[in-house]
Amino acid sequence: MKYPLAFSTWGVEETNAIQKVVDSDMYTMGKHVKQFENEFAELFKSPNAVMVNSGSSANLLMLSLLKWKYKLKGDIIAPVVGWATTYFPIAQNGFTINFVDVDPDTWNIDVQKIEQSITSNTCAIMPVNLLGNSCDYDAIRSICDKHGLMLIEDNCESMGAKFNGQYTGTFGLAGSFSFFFSHHIQTMEGGMVLCKNKDDADYLRSMRAHGWVRDLPDNSSLYKKTGNAFNDNFIFATPGYNLRPLEMSGAIGSVQLGKWDSIMQTRLENAKHFVELFSDKPWCRIQKELGESSWFTFGMVLDGALKGRRTDVIQALDKAGIQNRPLASRNFLNQPVMPNLDHTVIGSMEAADDIHDNGFFVGNGSVALKEEISLLYEIISGMVK
Repeated sequence: MKYPLAFSTWGVEETNAIQKVVDSDMYTMGKHVKQFENEFAELFKSPNAVMVNSGSSANLLMLSLLKWKYKLKGDIIAPVVGWATTYFPIAQNGFTINFVDVDPDTWNIDVQKIEQSITSNTCAIMPVNLLGNSCDYDAIRSICDKHGLMLIEDNCESMGAKFNGQYTGTFGLAGSFSFFFSHHIQTMEGGMVLCKNKDDADYLRSMRAHGWVRDLPDNSSLYKKTGNAFNDNFIFATPGYNLRPLEMSGAIGSVQLGKWDSIMQTRLENAKHFVELFSDKPWCRIQKELGESSWFTFGMVLDGALKGRRTDVIQALDKAGIQNRPLASRNFLNQPVMPNLDHTVIGSMEAADDIHDNGFFVGNGSVALKEEISLLYEIISGMVK
């Protein structure tokens, strides 16, 4: 591939961090995970951070928090373009997925269509900050306040994005992050939940590891430890899972955060070149930036002379060695898994259908991609007739 979808952010520092964990002979969640949690919380100005083994698990914990700690029931509003594990945890926790179309320009949930989708059973909104781009949190929080709805964020693709100067993933009760290989930082596998409330963080920590209380502070309101480890280490207070991260992932995460400024600077430089070439073209629409995007990838929806010609474009990119893929989940209602998910649809999904039929994306990363992006432009613009 001349232009792959993802690029490694690793160097010798990460392998050295792994070796230190190996030398310690302590691999399961421990001091390195805790250190990374503290550093991550500080960077994103959040009181609490709970690391898990993936961004998908982070979403699962957030939905389980709503079910078990907050005793919510009913439907949860989510955009119809997201990711599979945006939706599965909603259904897995007994909620109904209330799908809302996306904005044709930002590709995030269409805030103009949220209120018409609210039912008497709606209990929460779960926006997805898609491909590095923030949702409109002024509008979403206003709707939540008006209707008494909980807000949680799927921020797995948008580490470092901001809206009105505030980091995405910190607007609601909780926000999820992913550290998979193709994401902004990479810890092999890994994810994080940020939350404001200490009691919520304790509940998440308990659910993260079997429902036990041994990882909780002594002053937790969830369980008051007796000081007898024989007893305290085997008390189960929540309906938990085993979603613990490895010590290696925590150690790598700390190293990756040390590179964060450089990673973001390069991504933004790549994005500047992409926008300069592809914006305001009649034959495609690129994602409209809301706030400050962290540019997870470079997506486009073919339009004008290229509308309906995605197969031709993809074939040309494949031939040139430019890796590509569909734009996120596309319209998730078209996925064959849907009969297994309790869901409701109010209104049309025109923007999602357009993305489904005409959208795709190519990669961004922490390496300079000016030549690759220029090649992308040369190929696609050359197909316009």
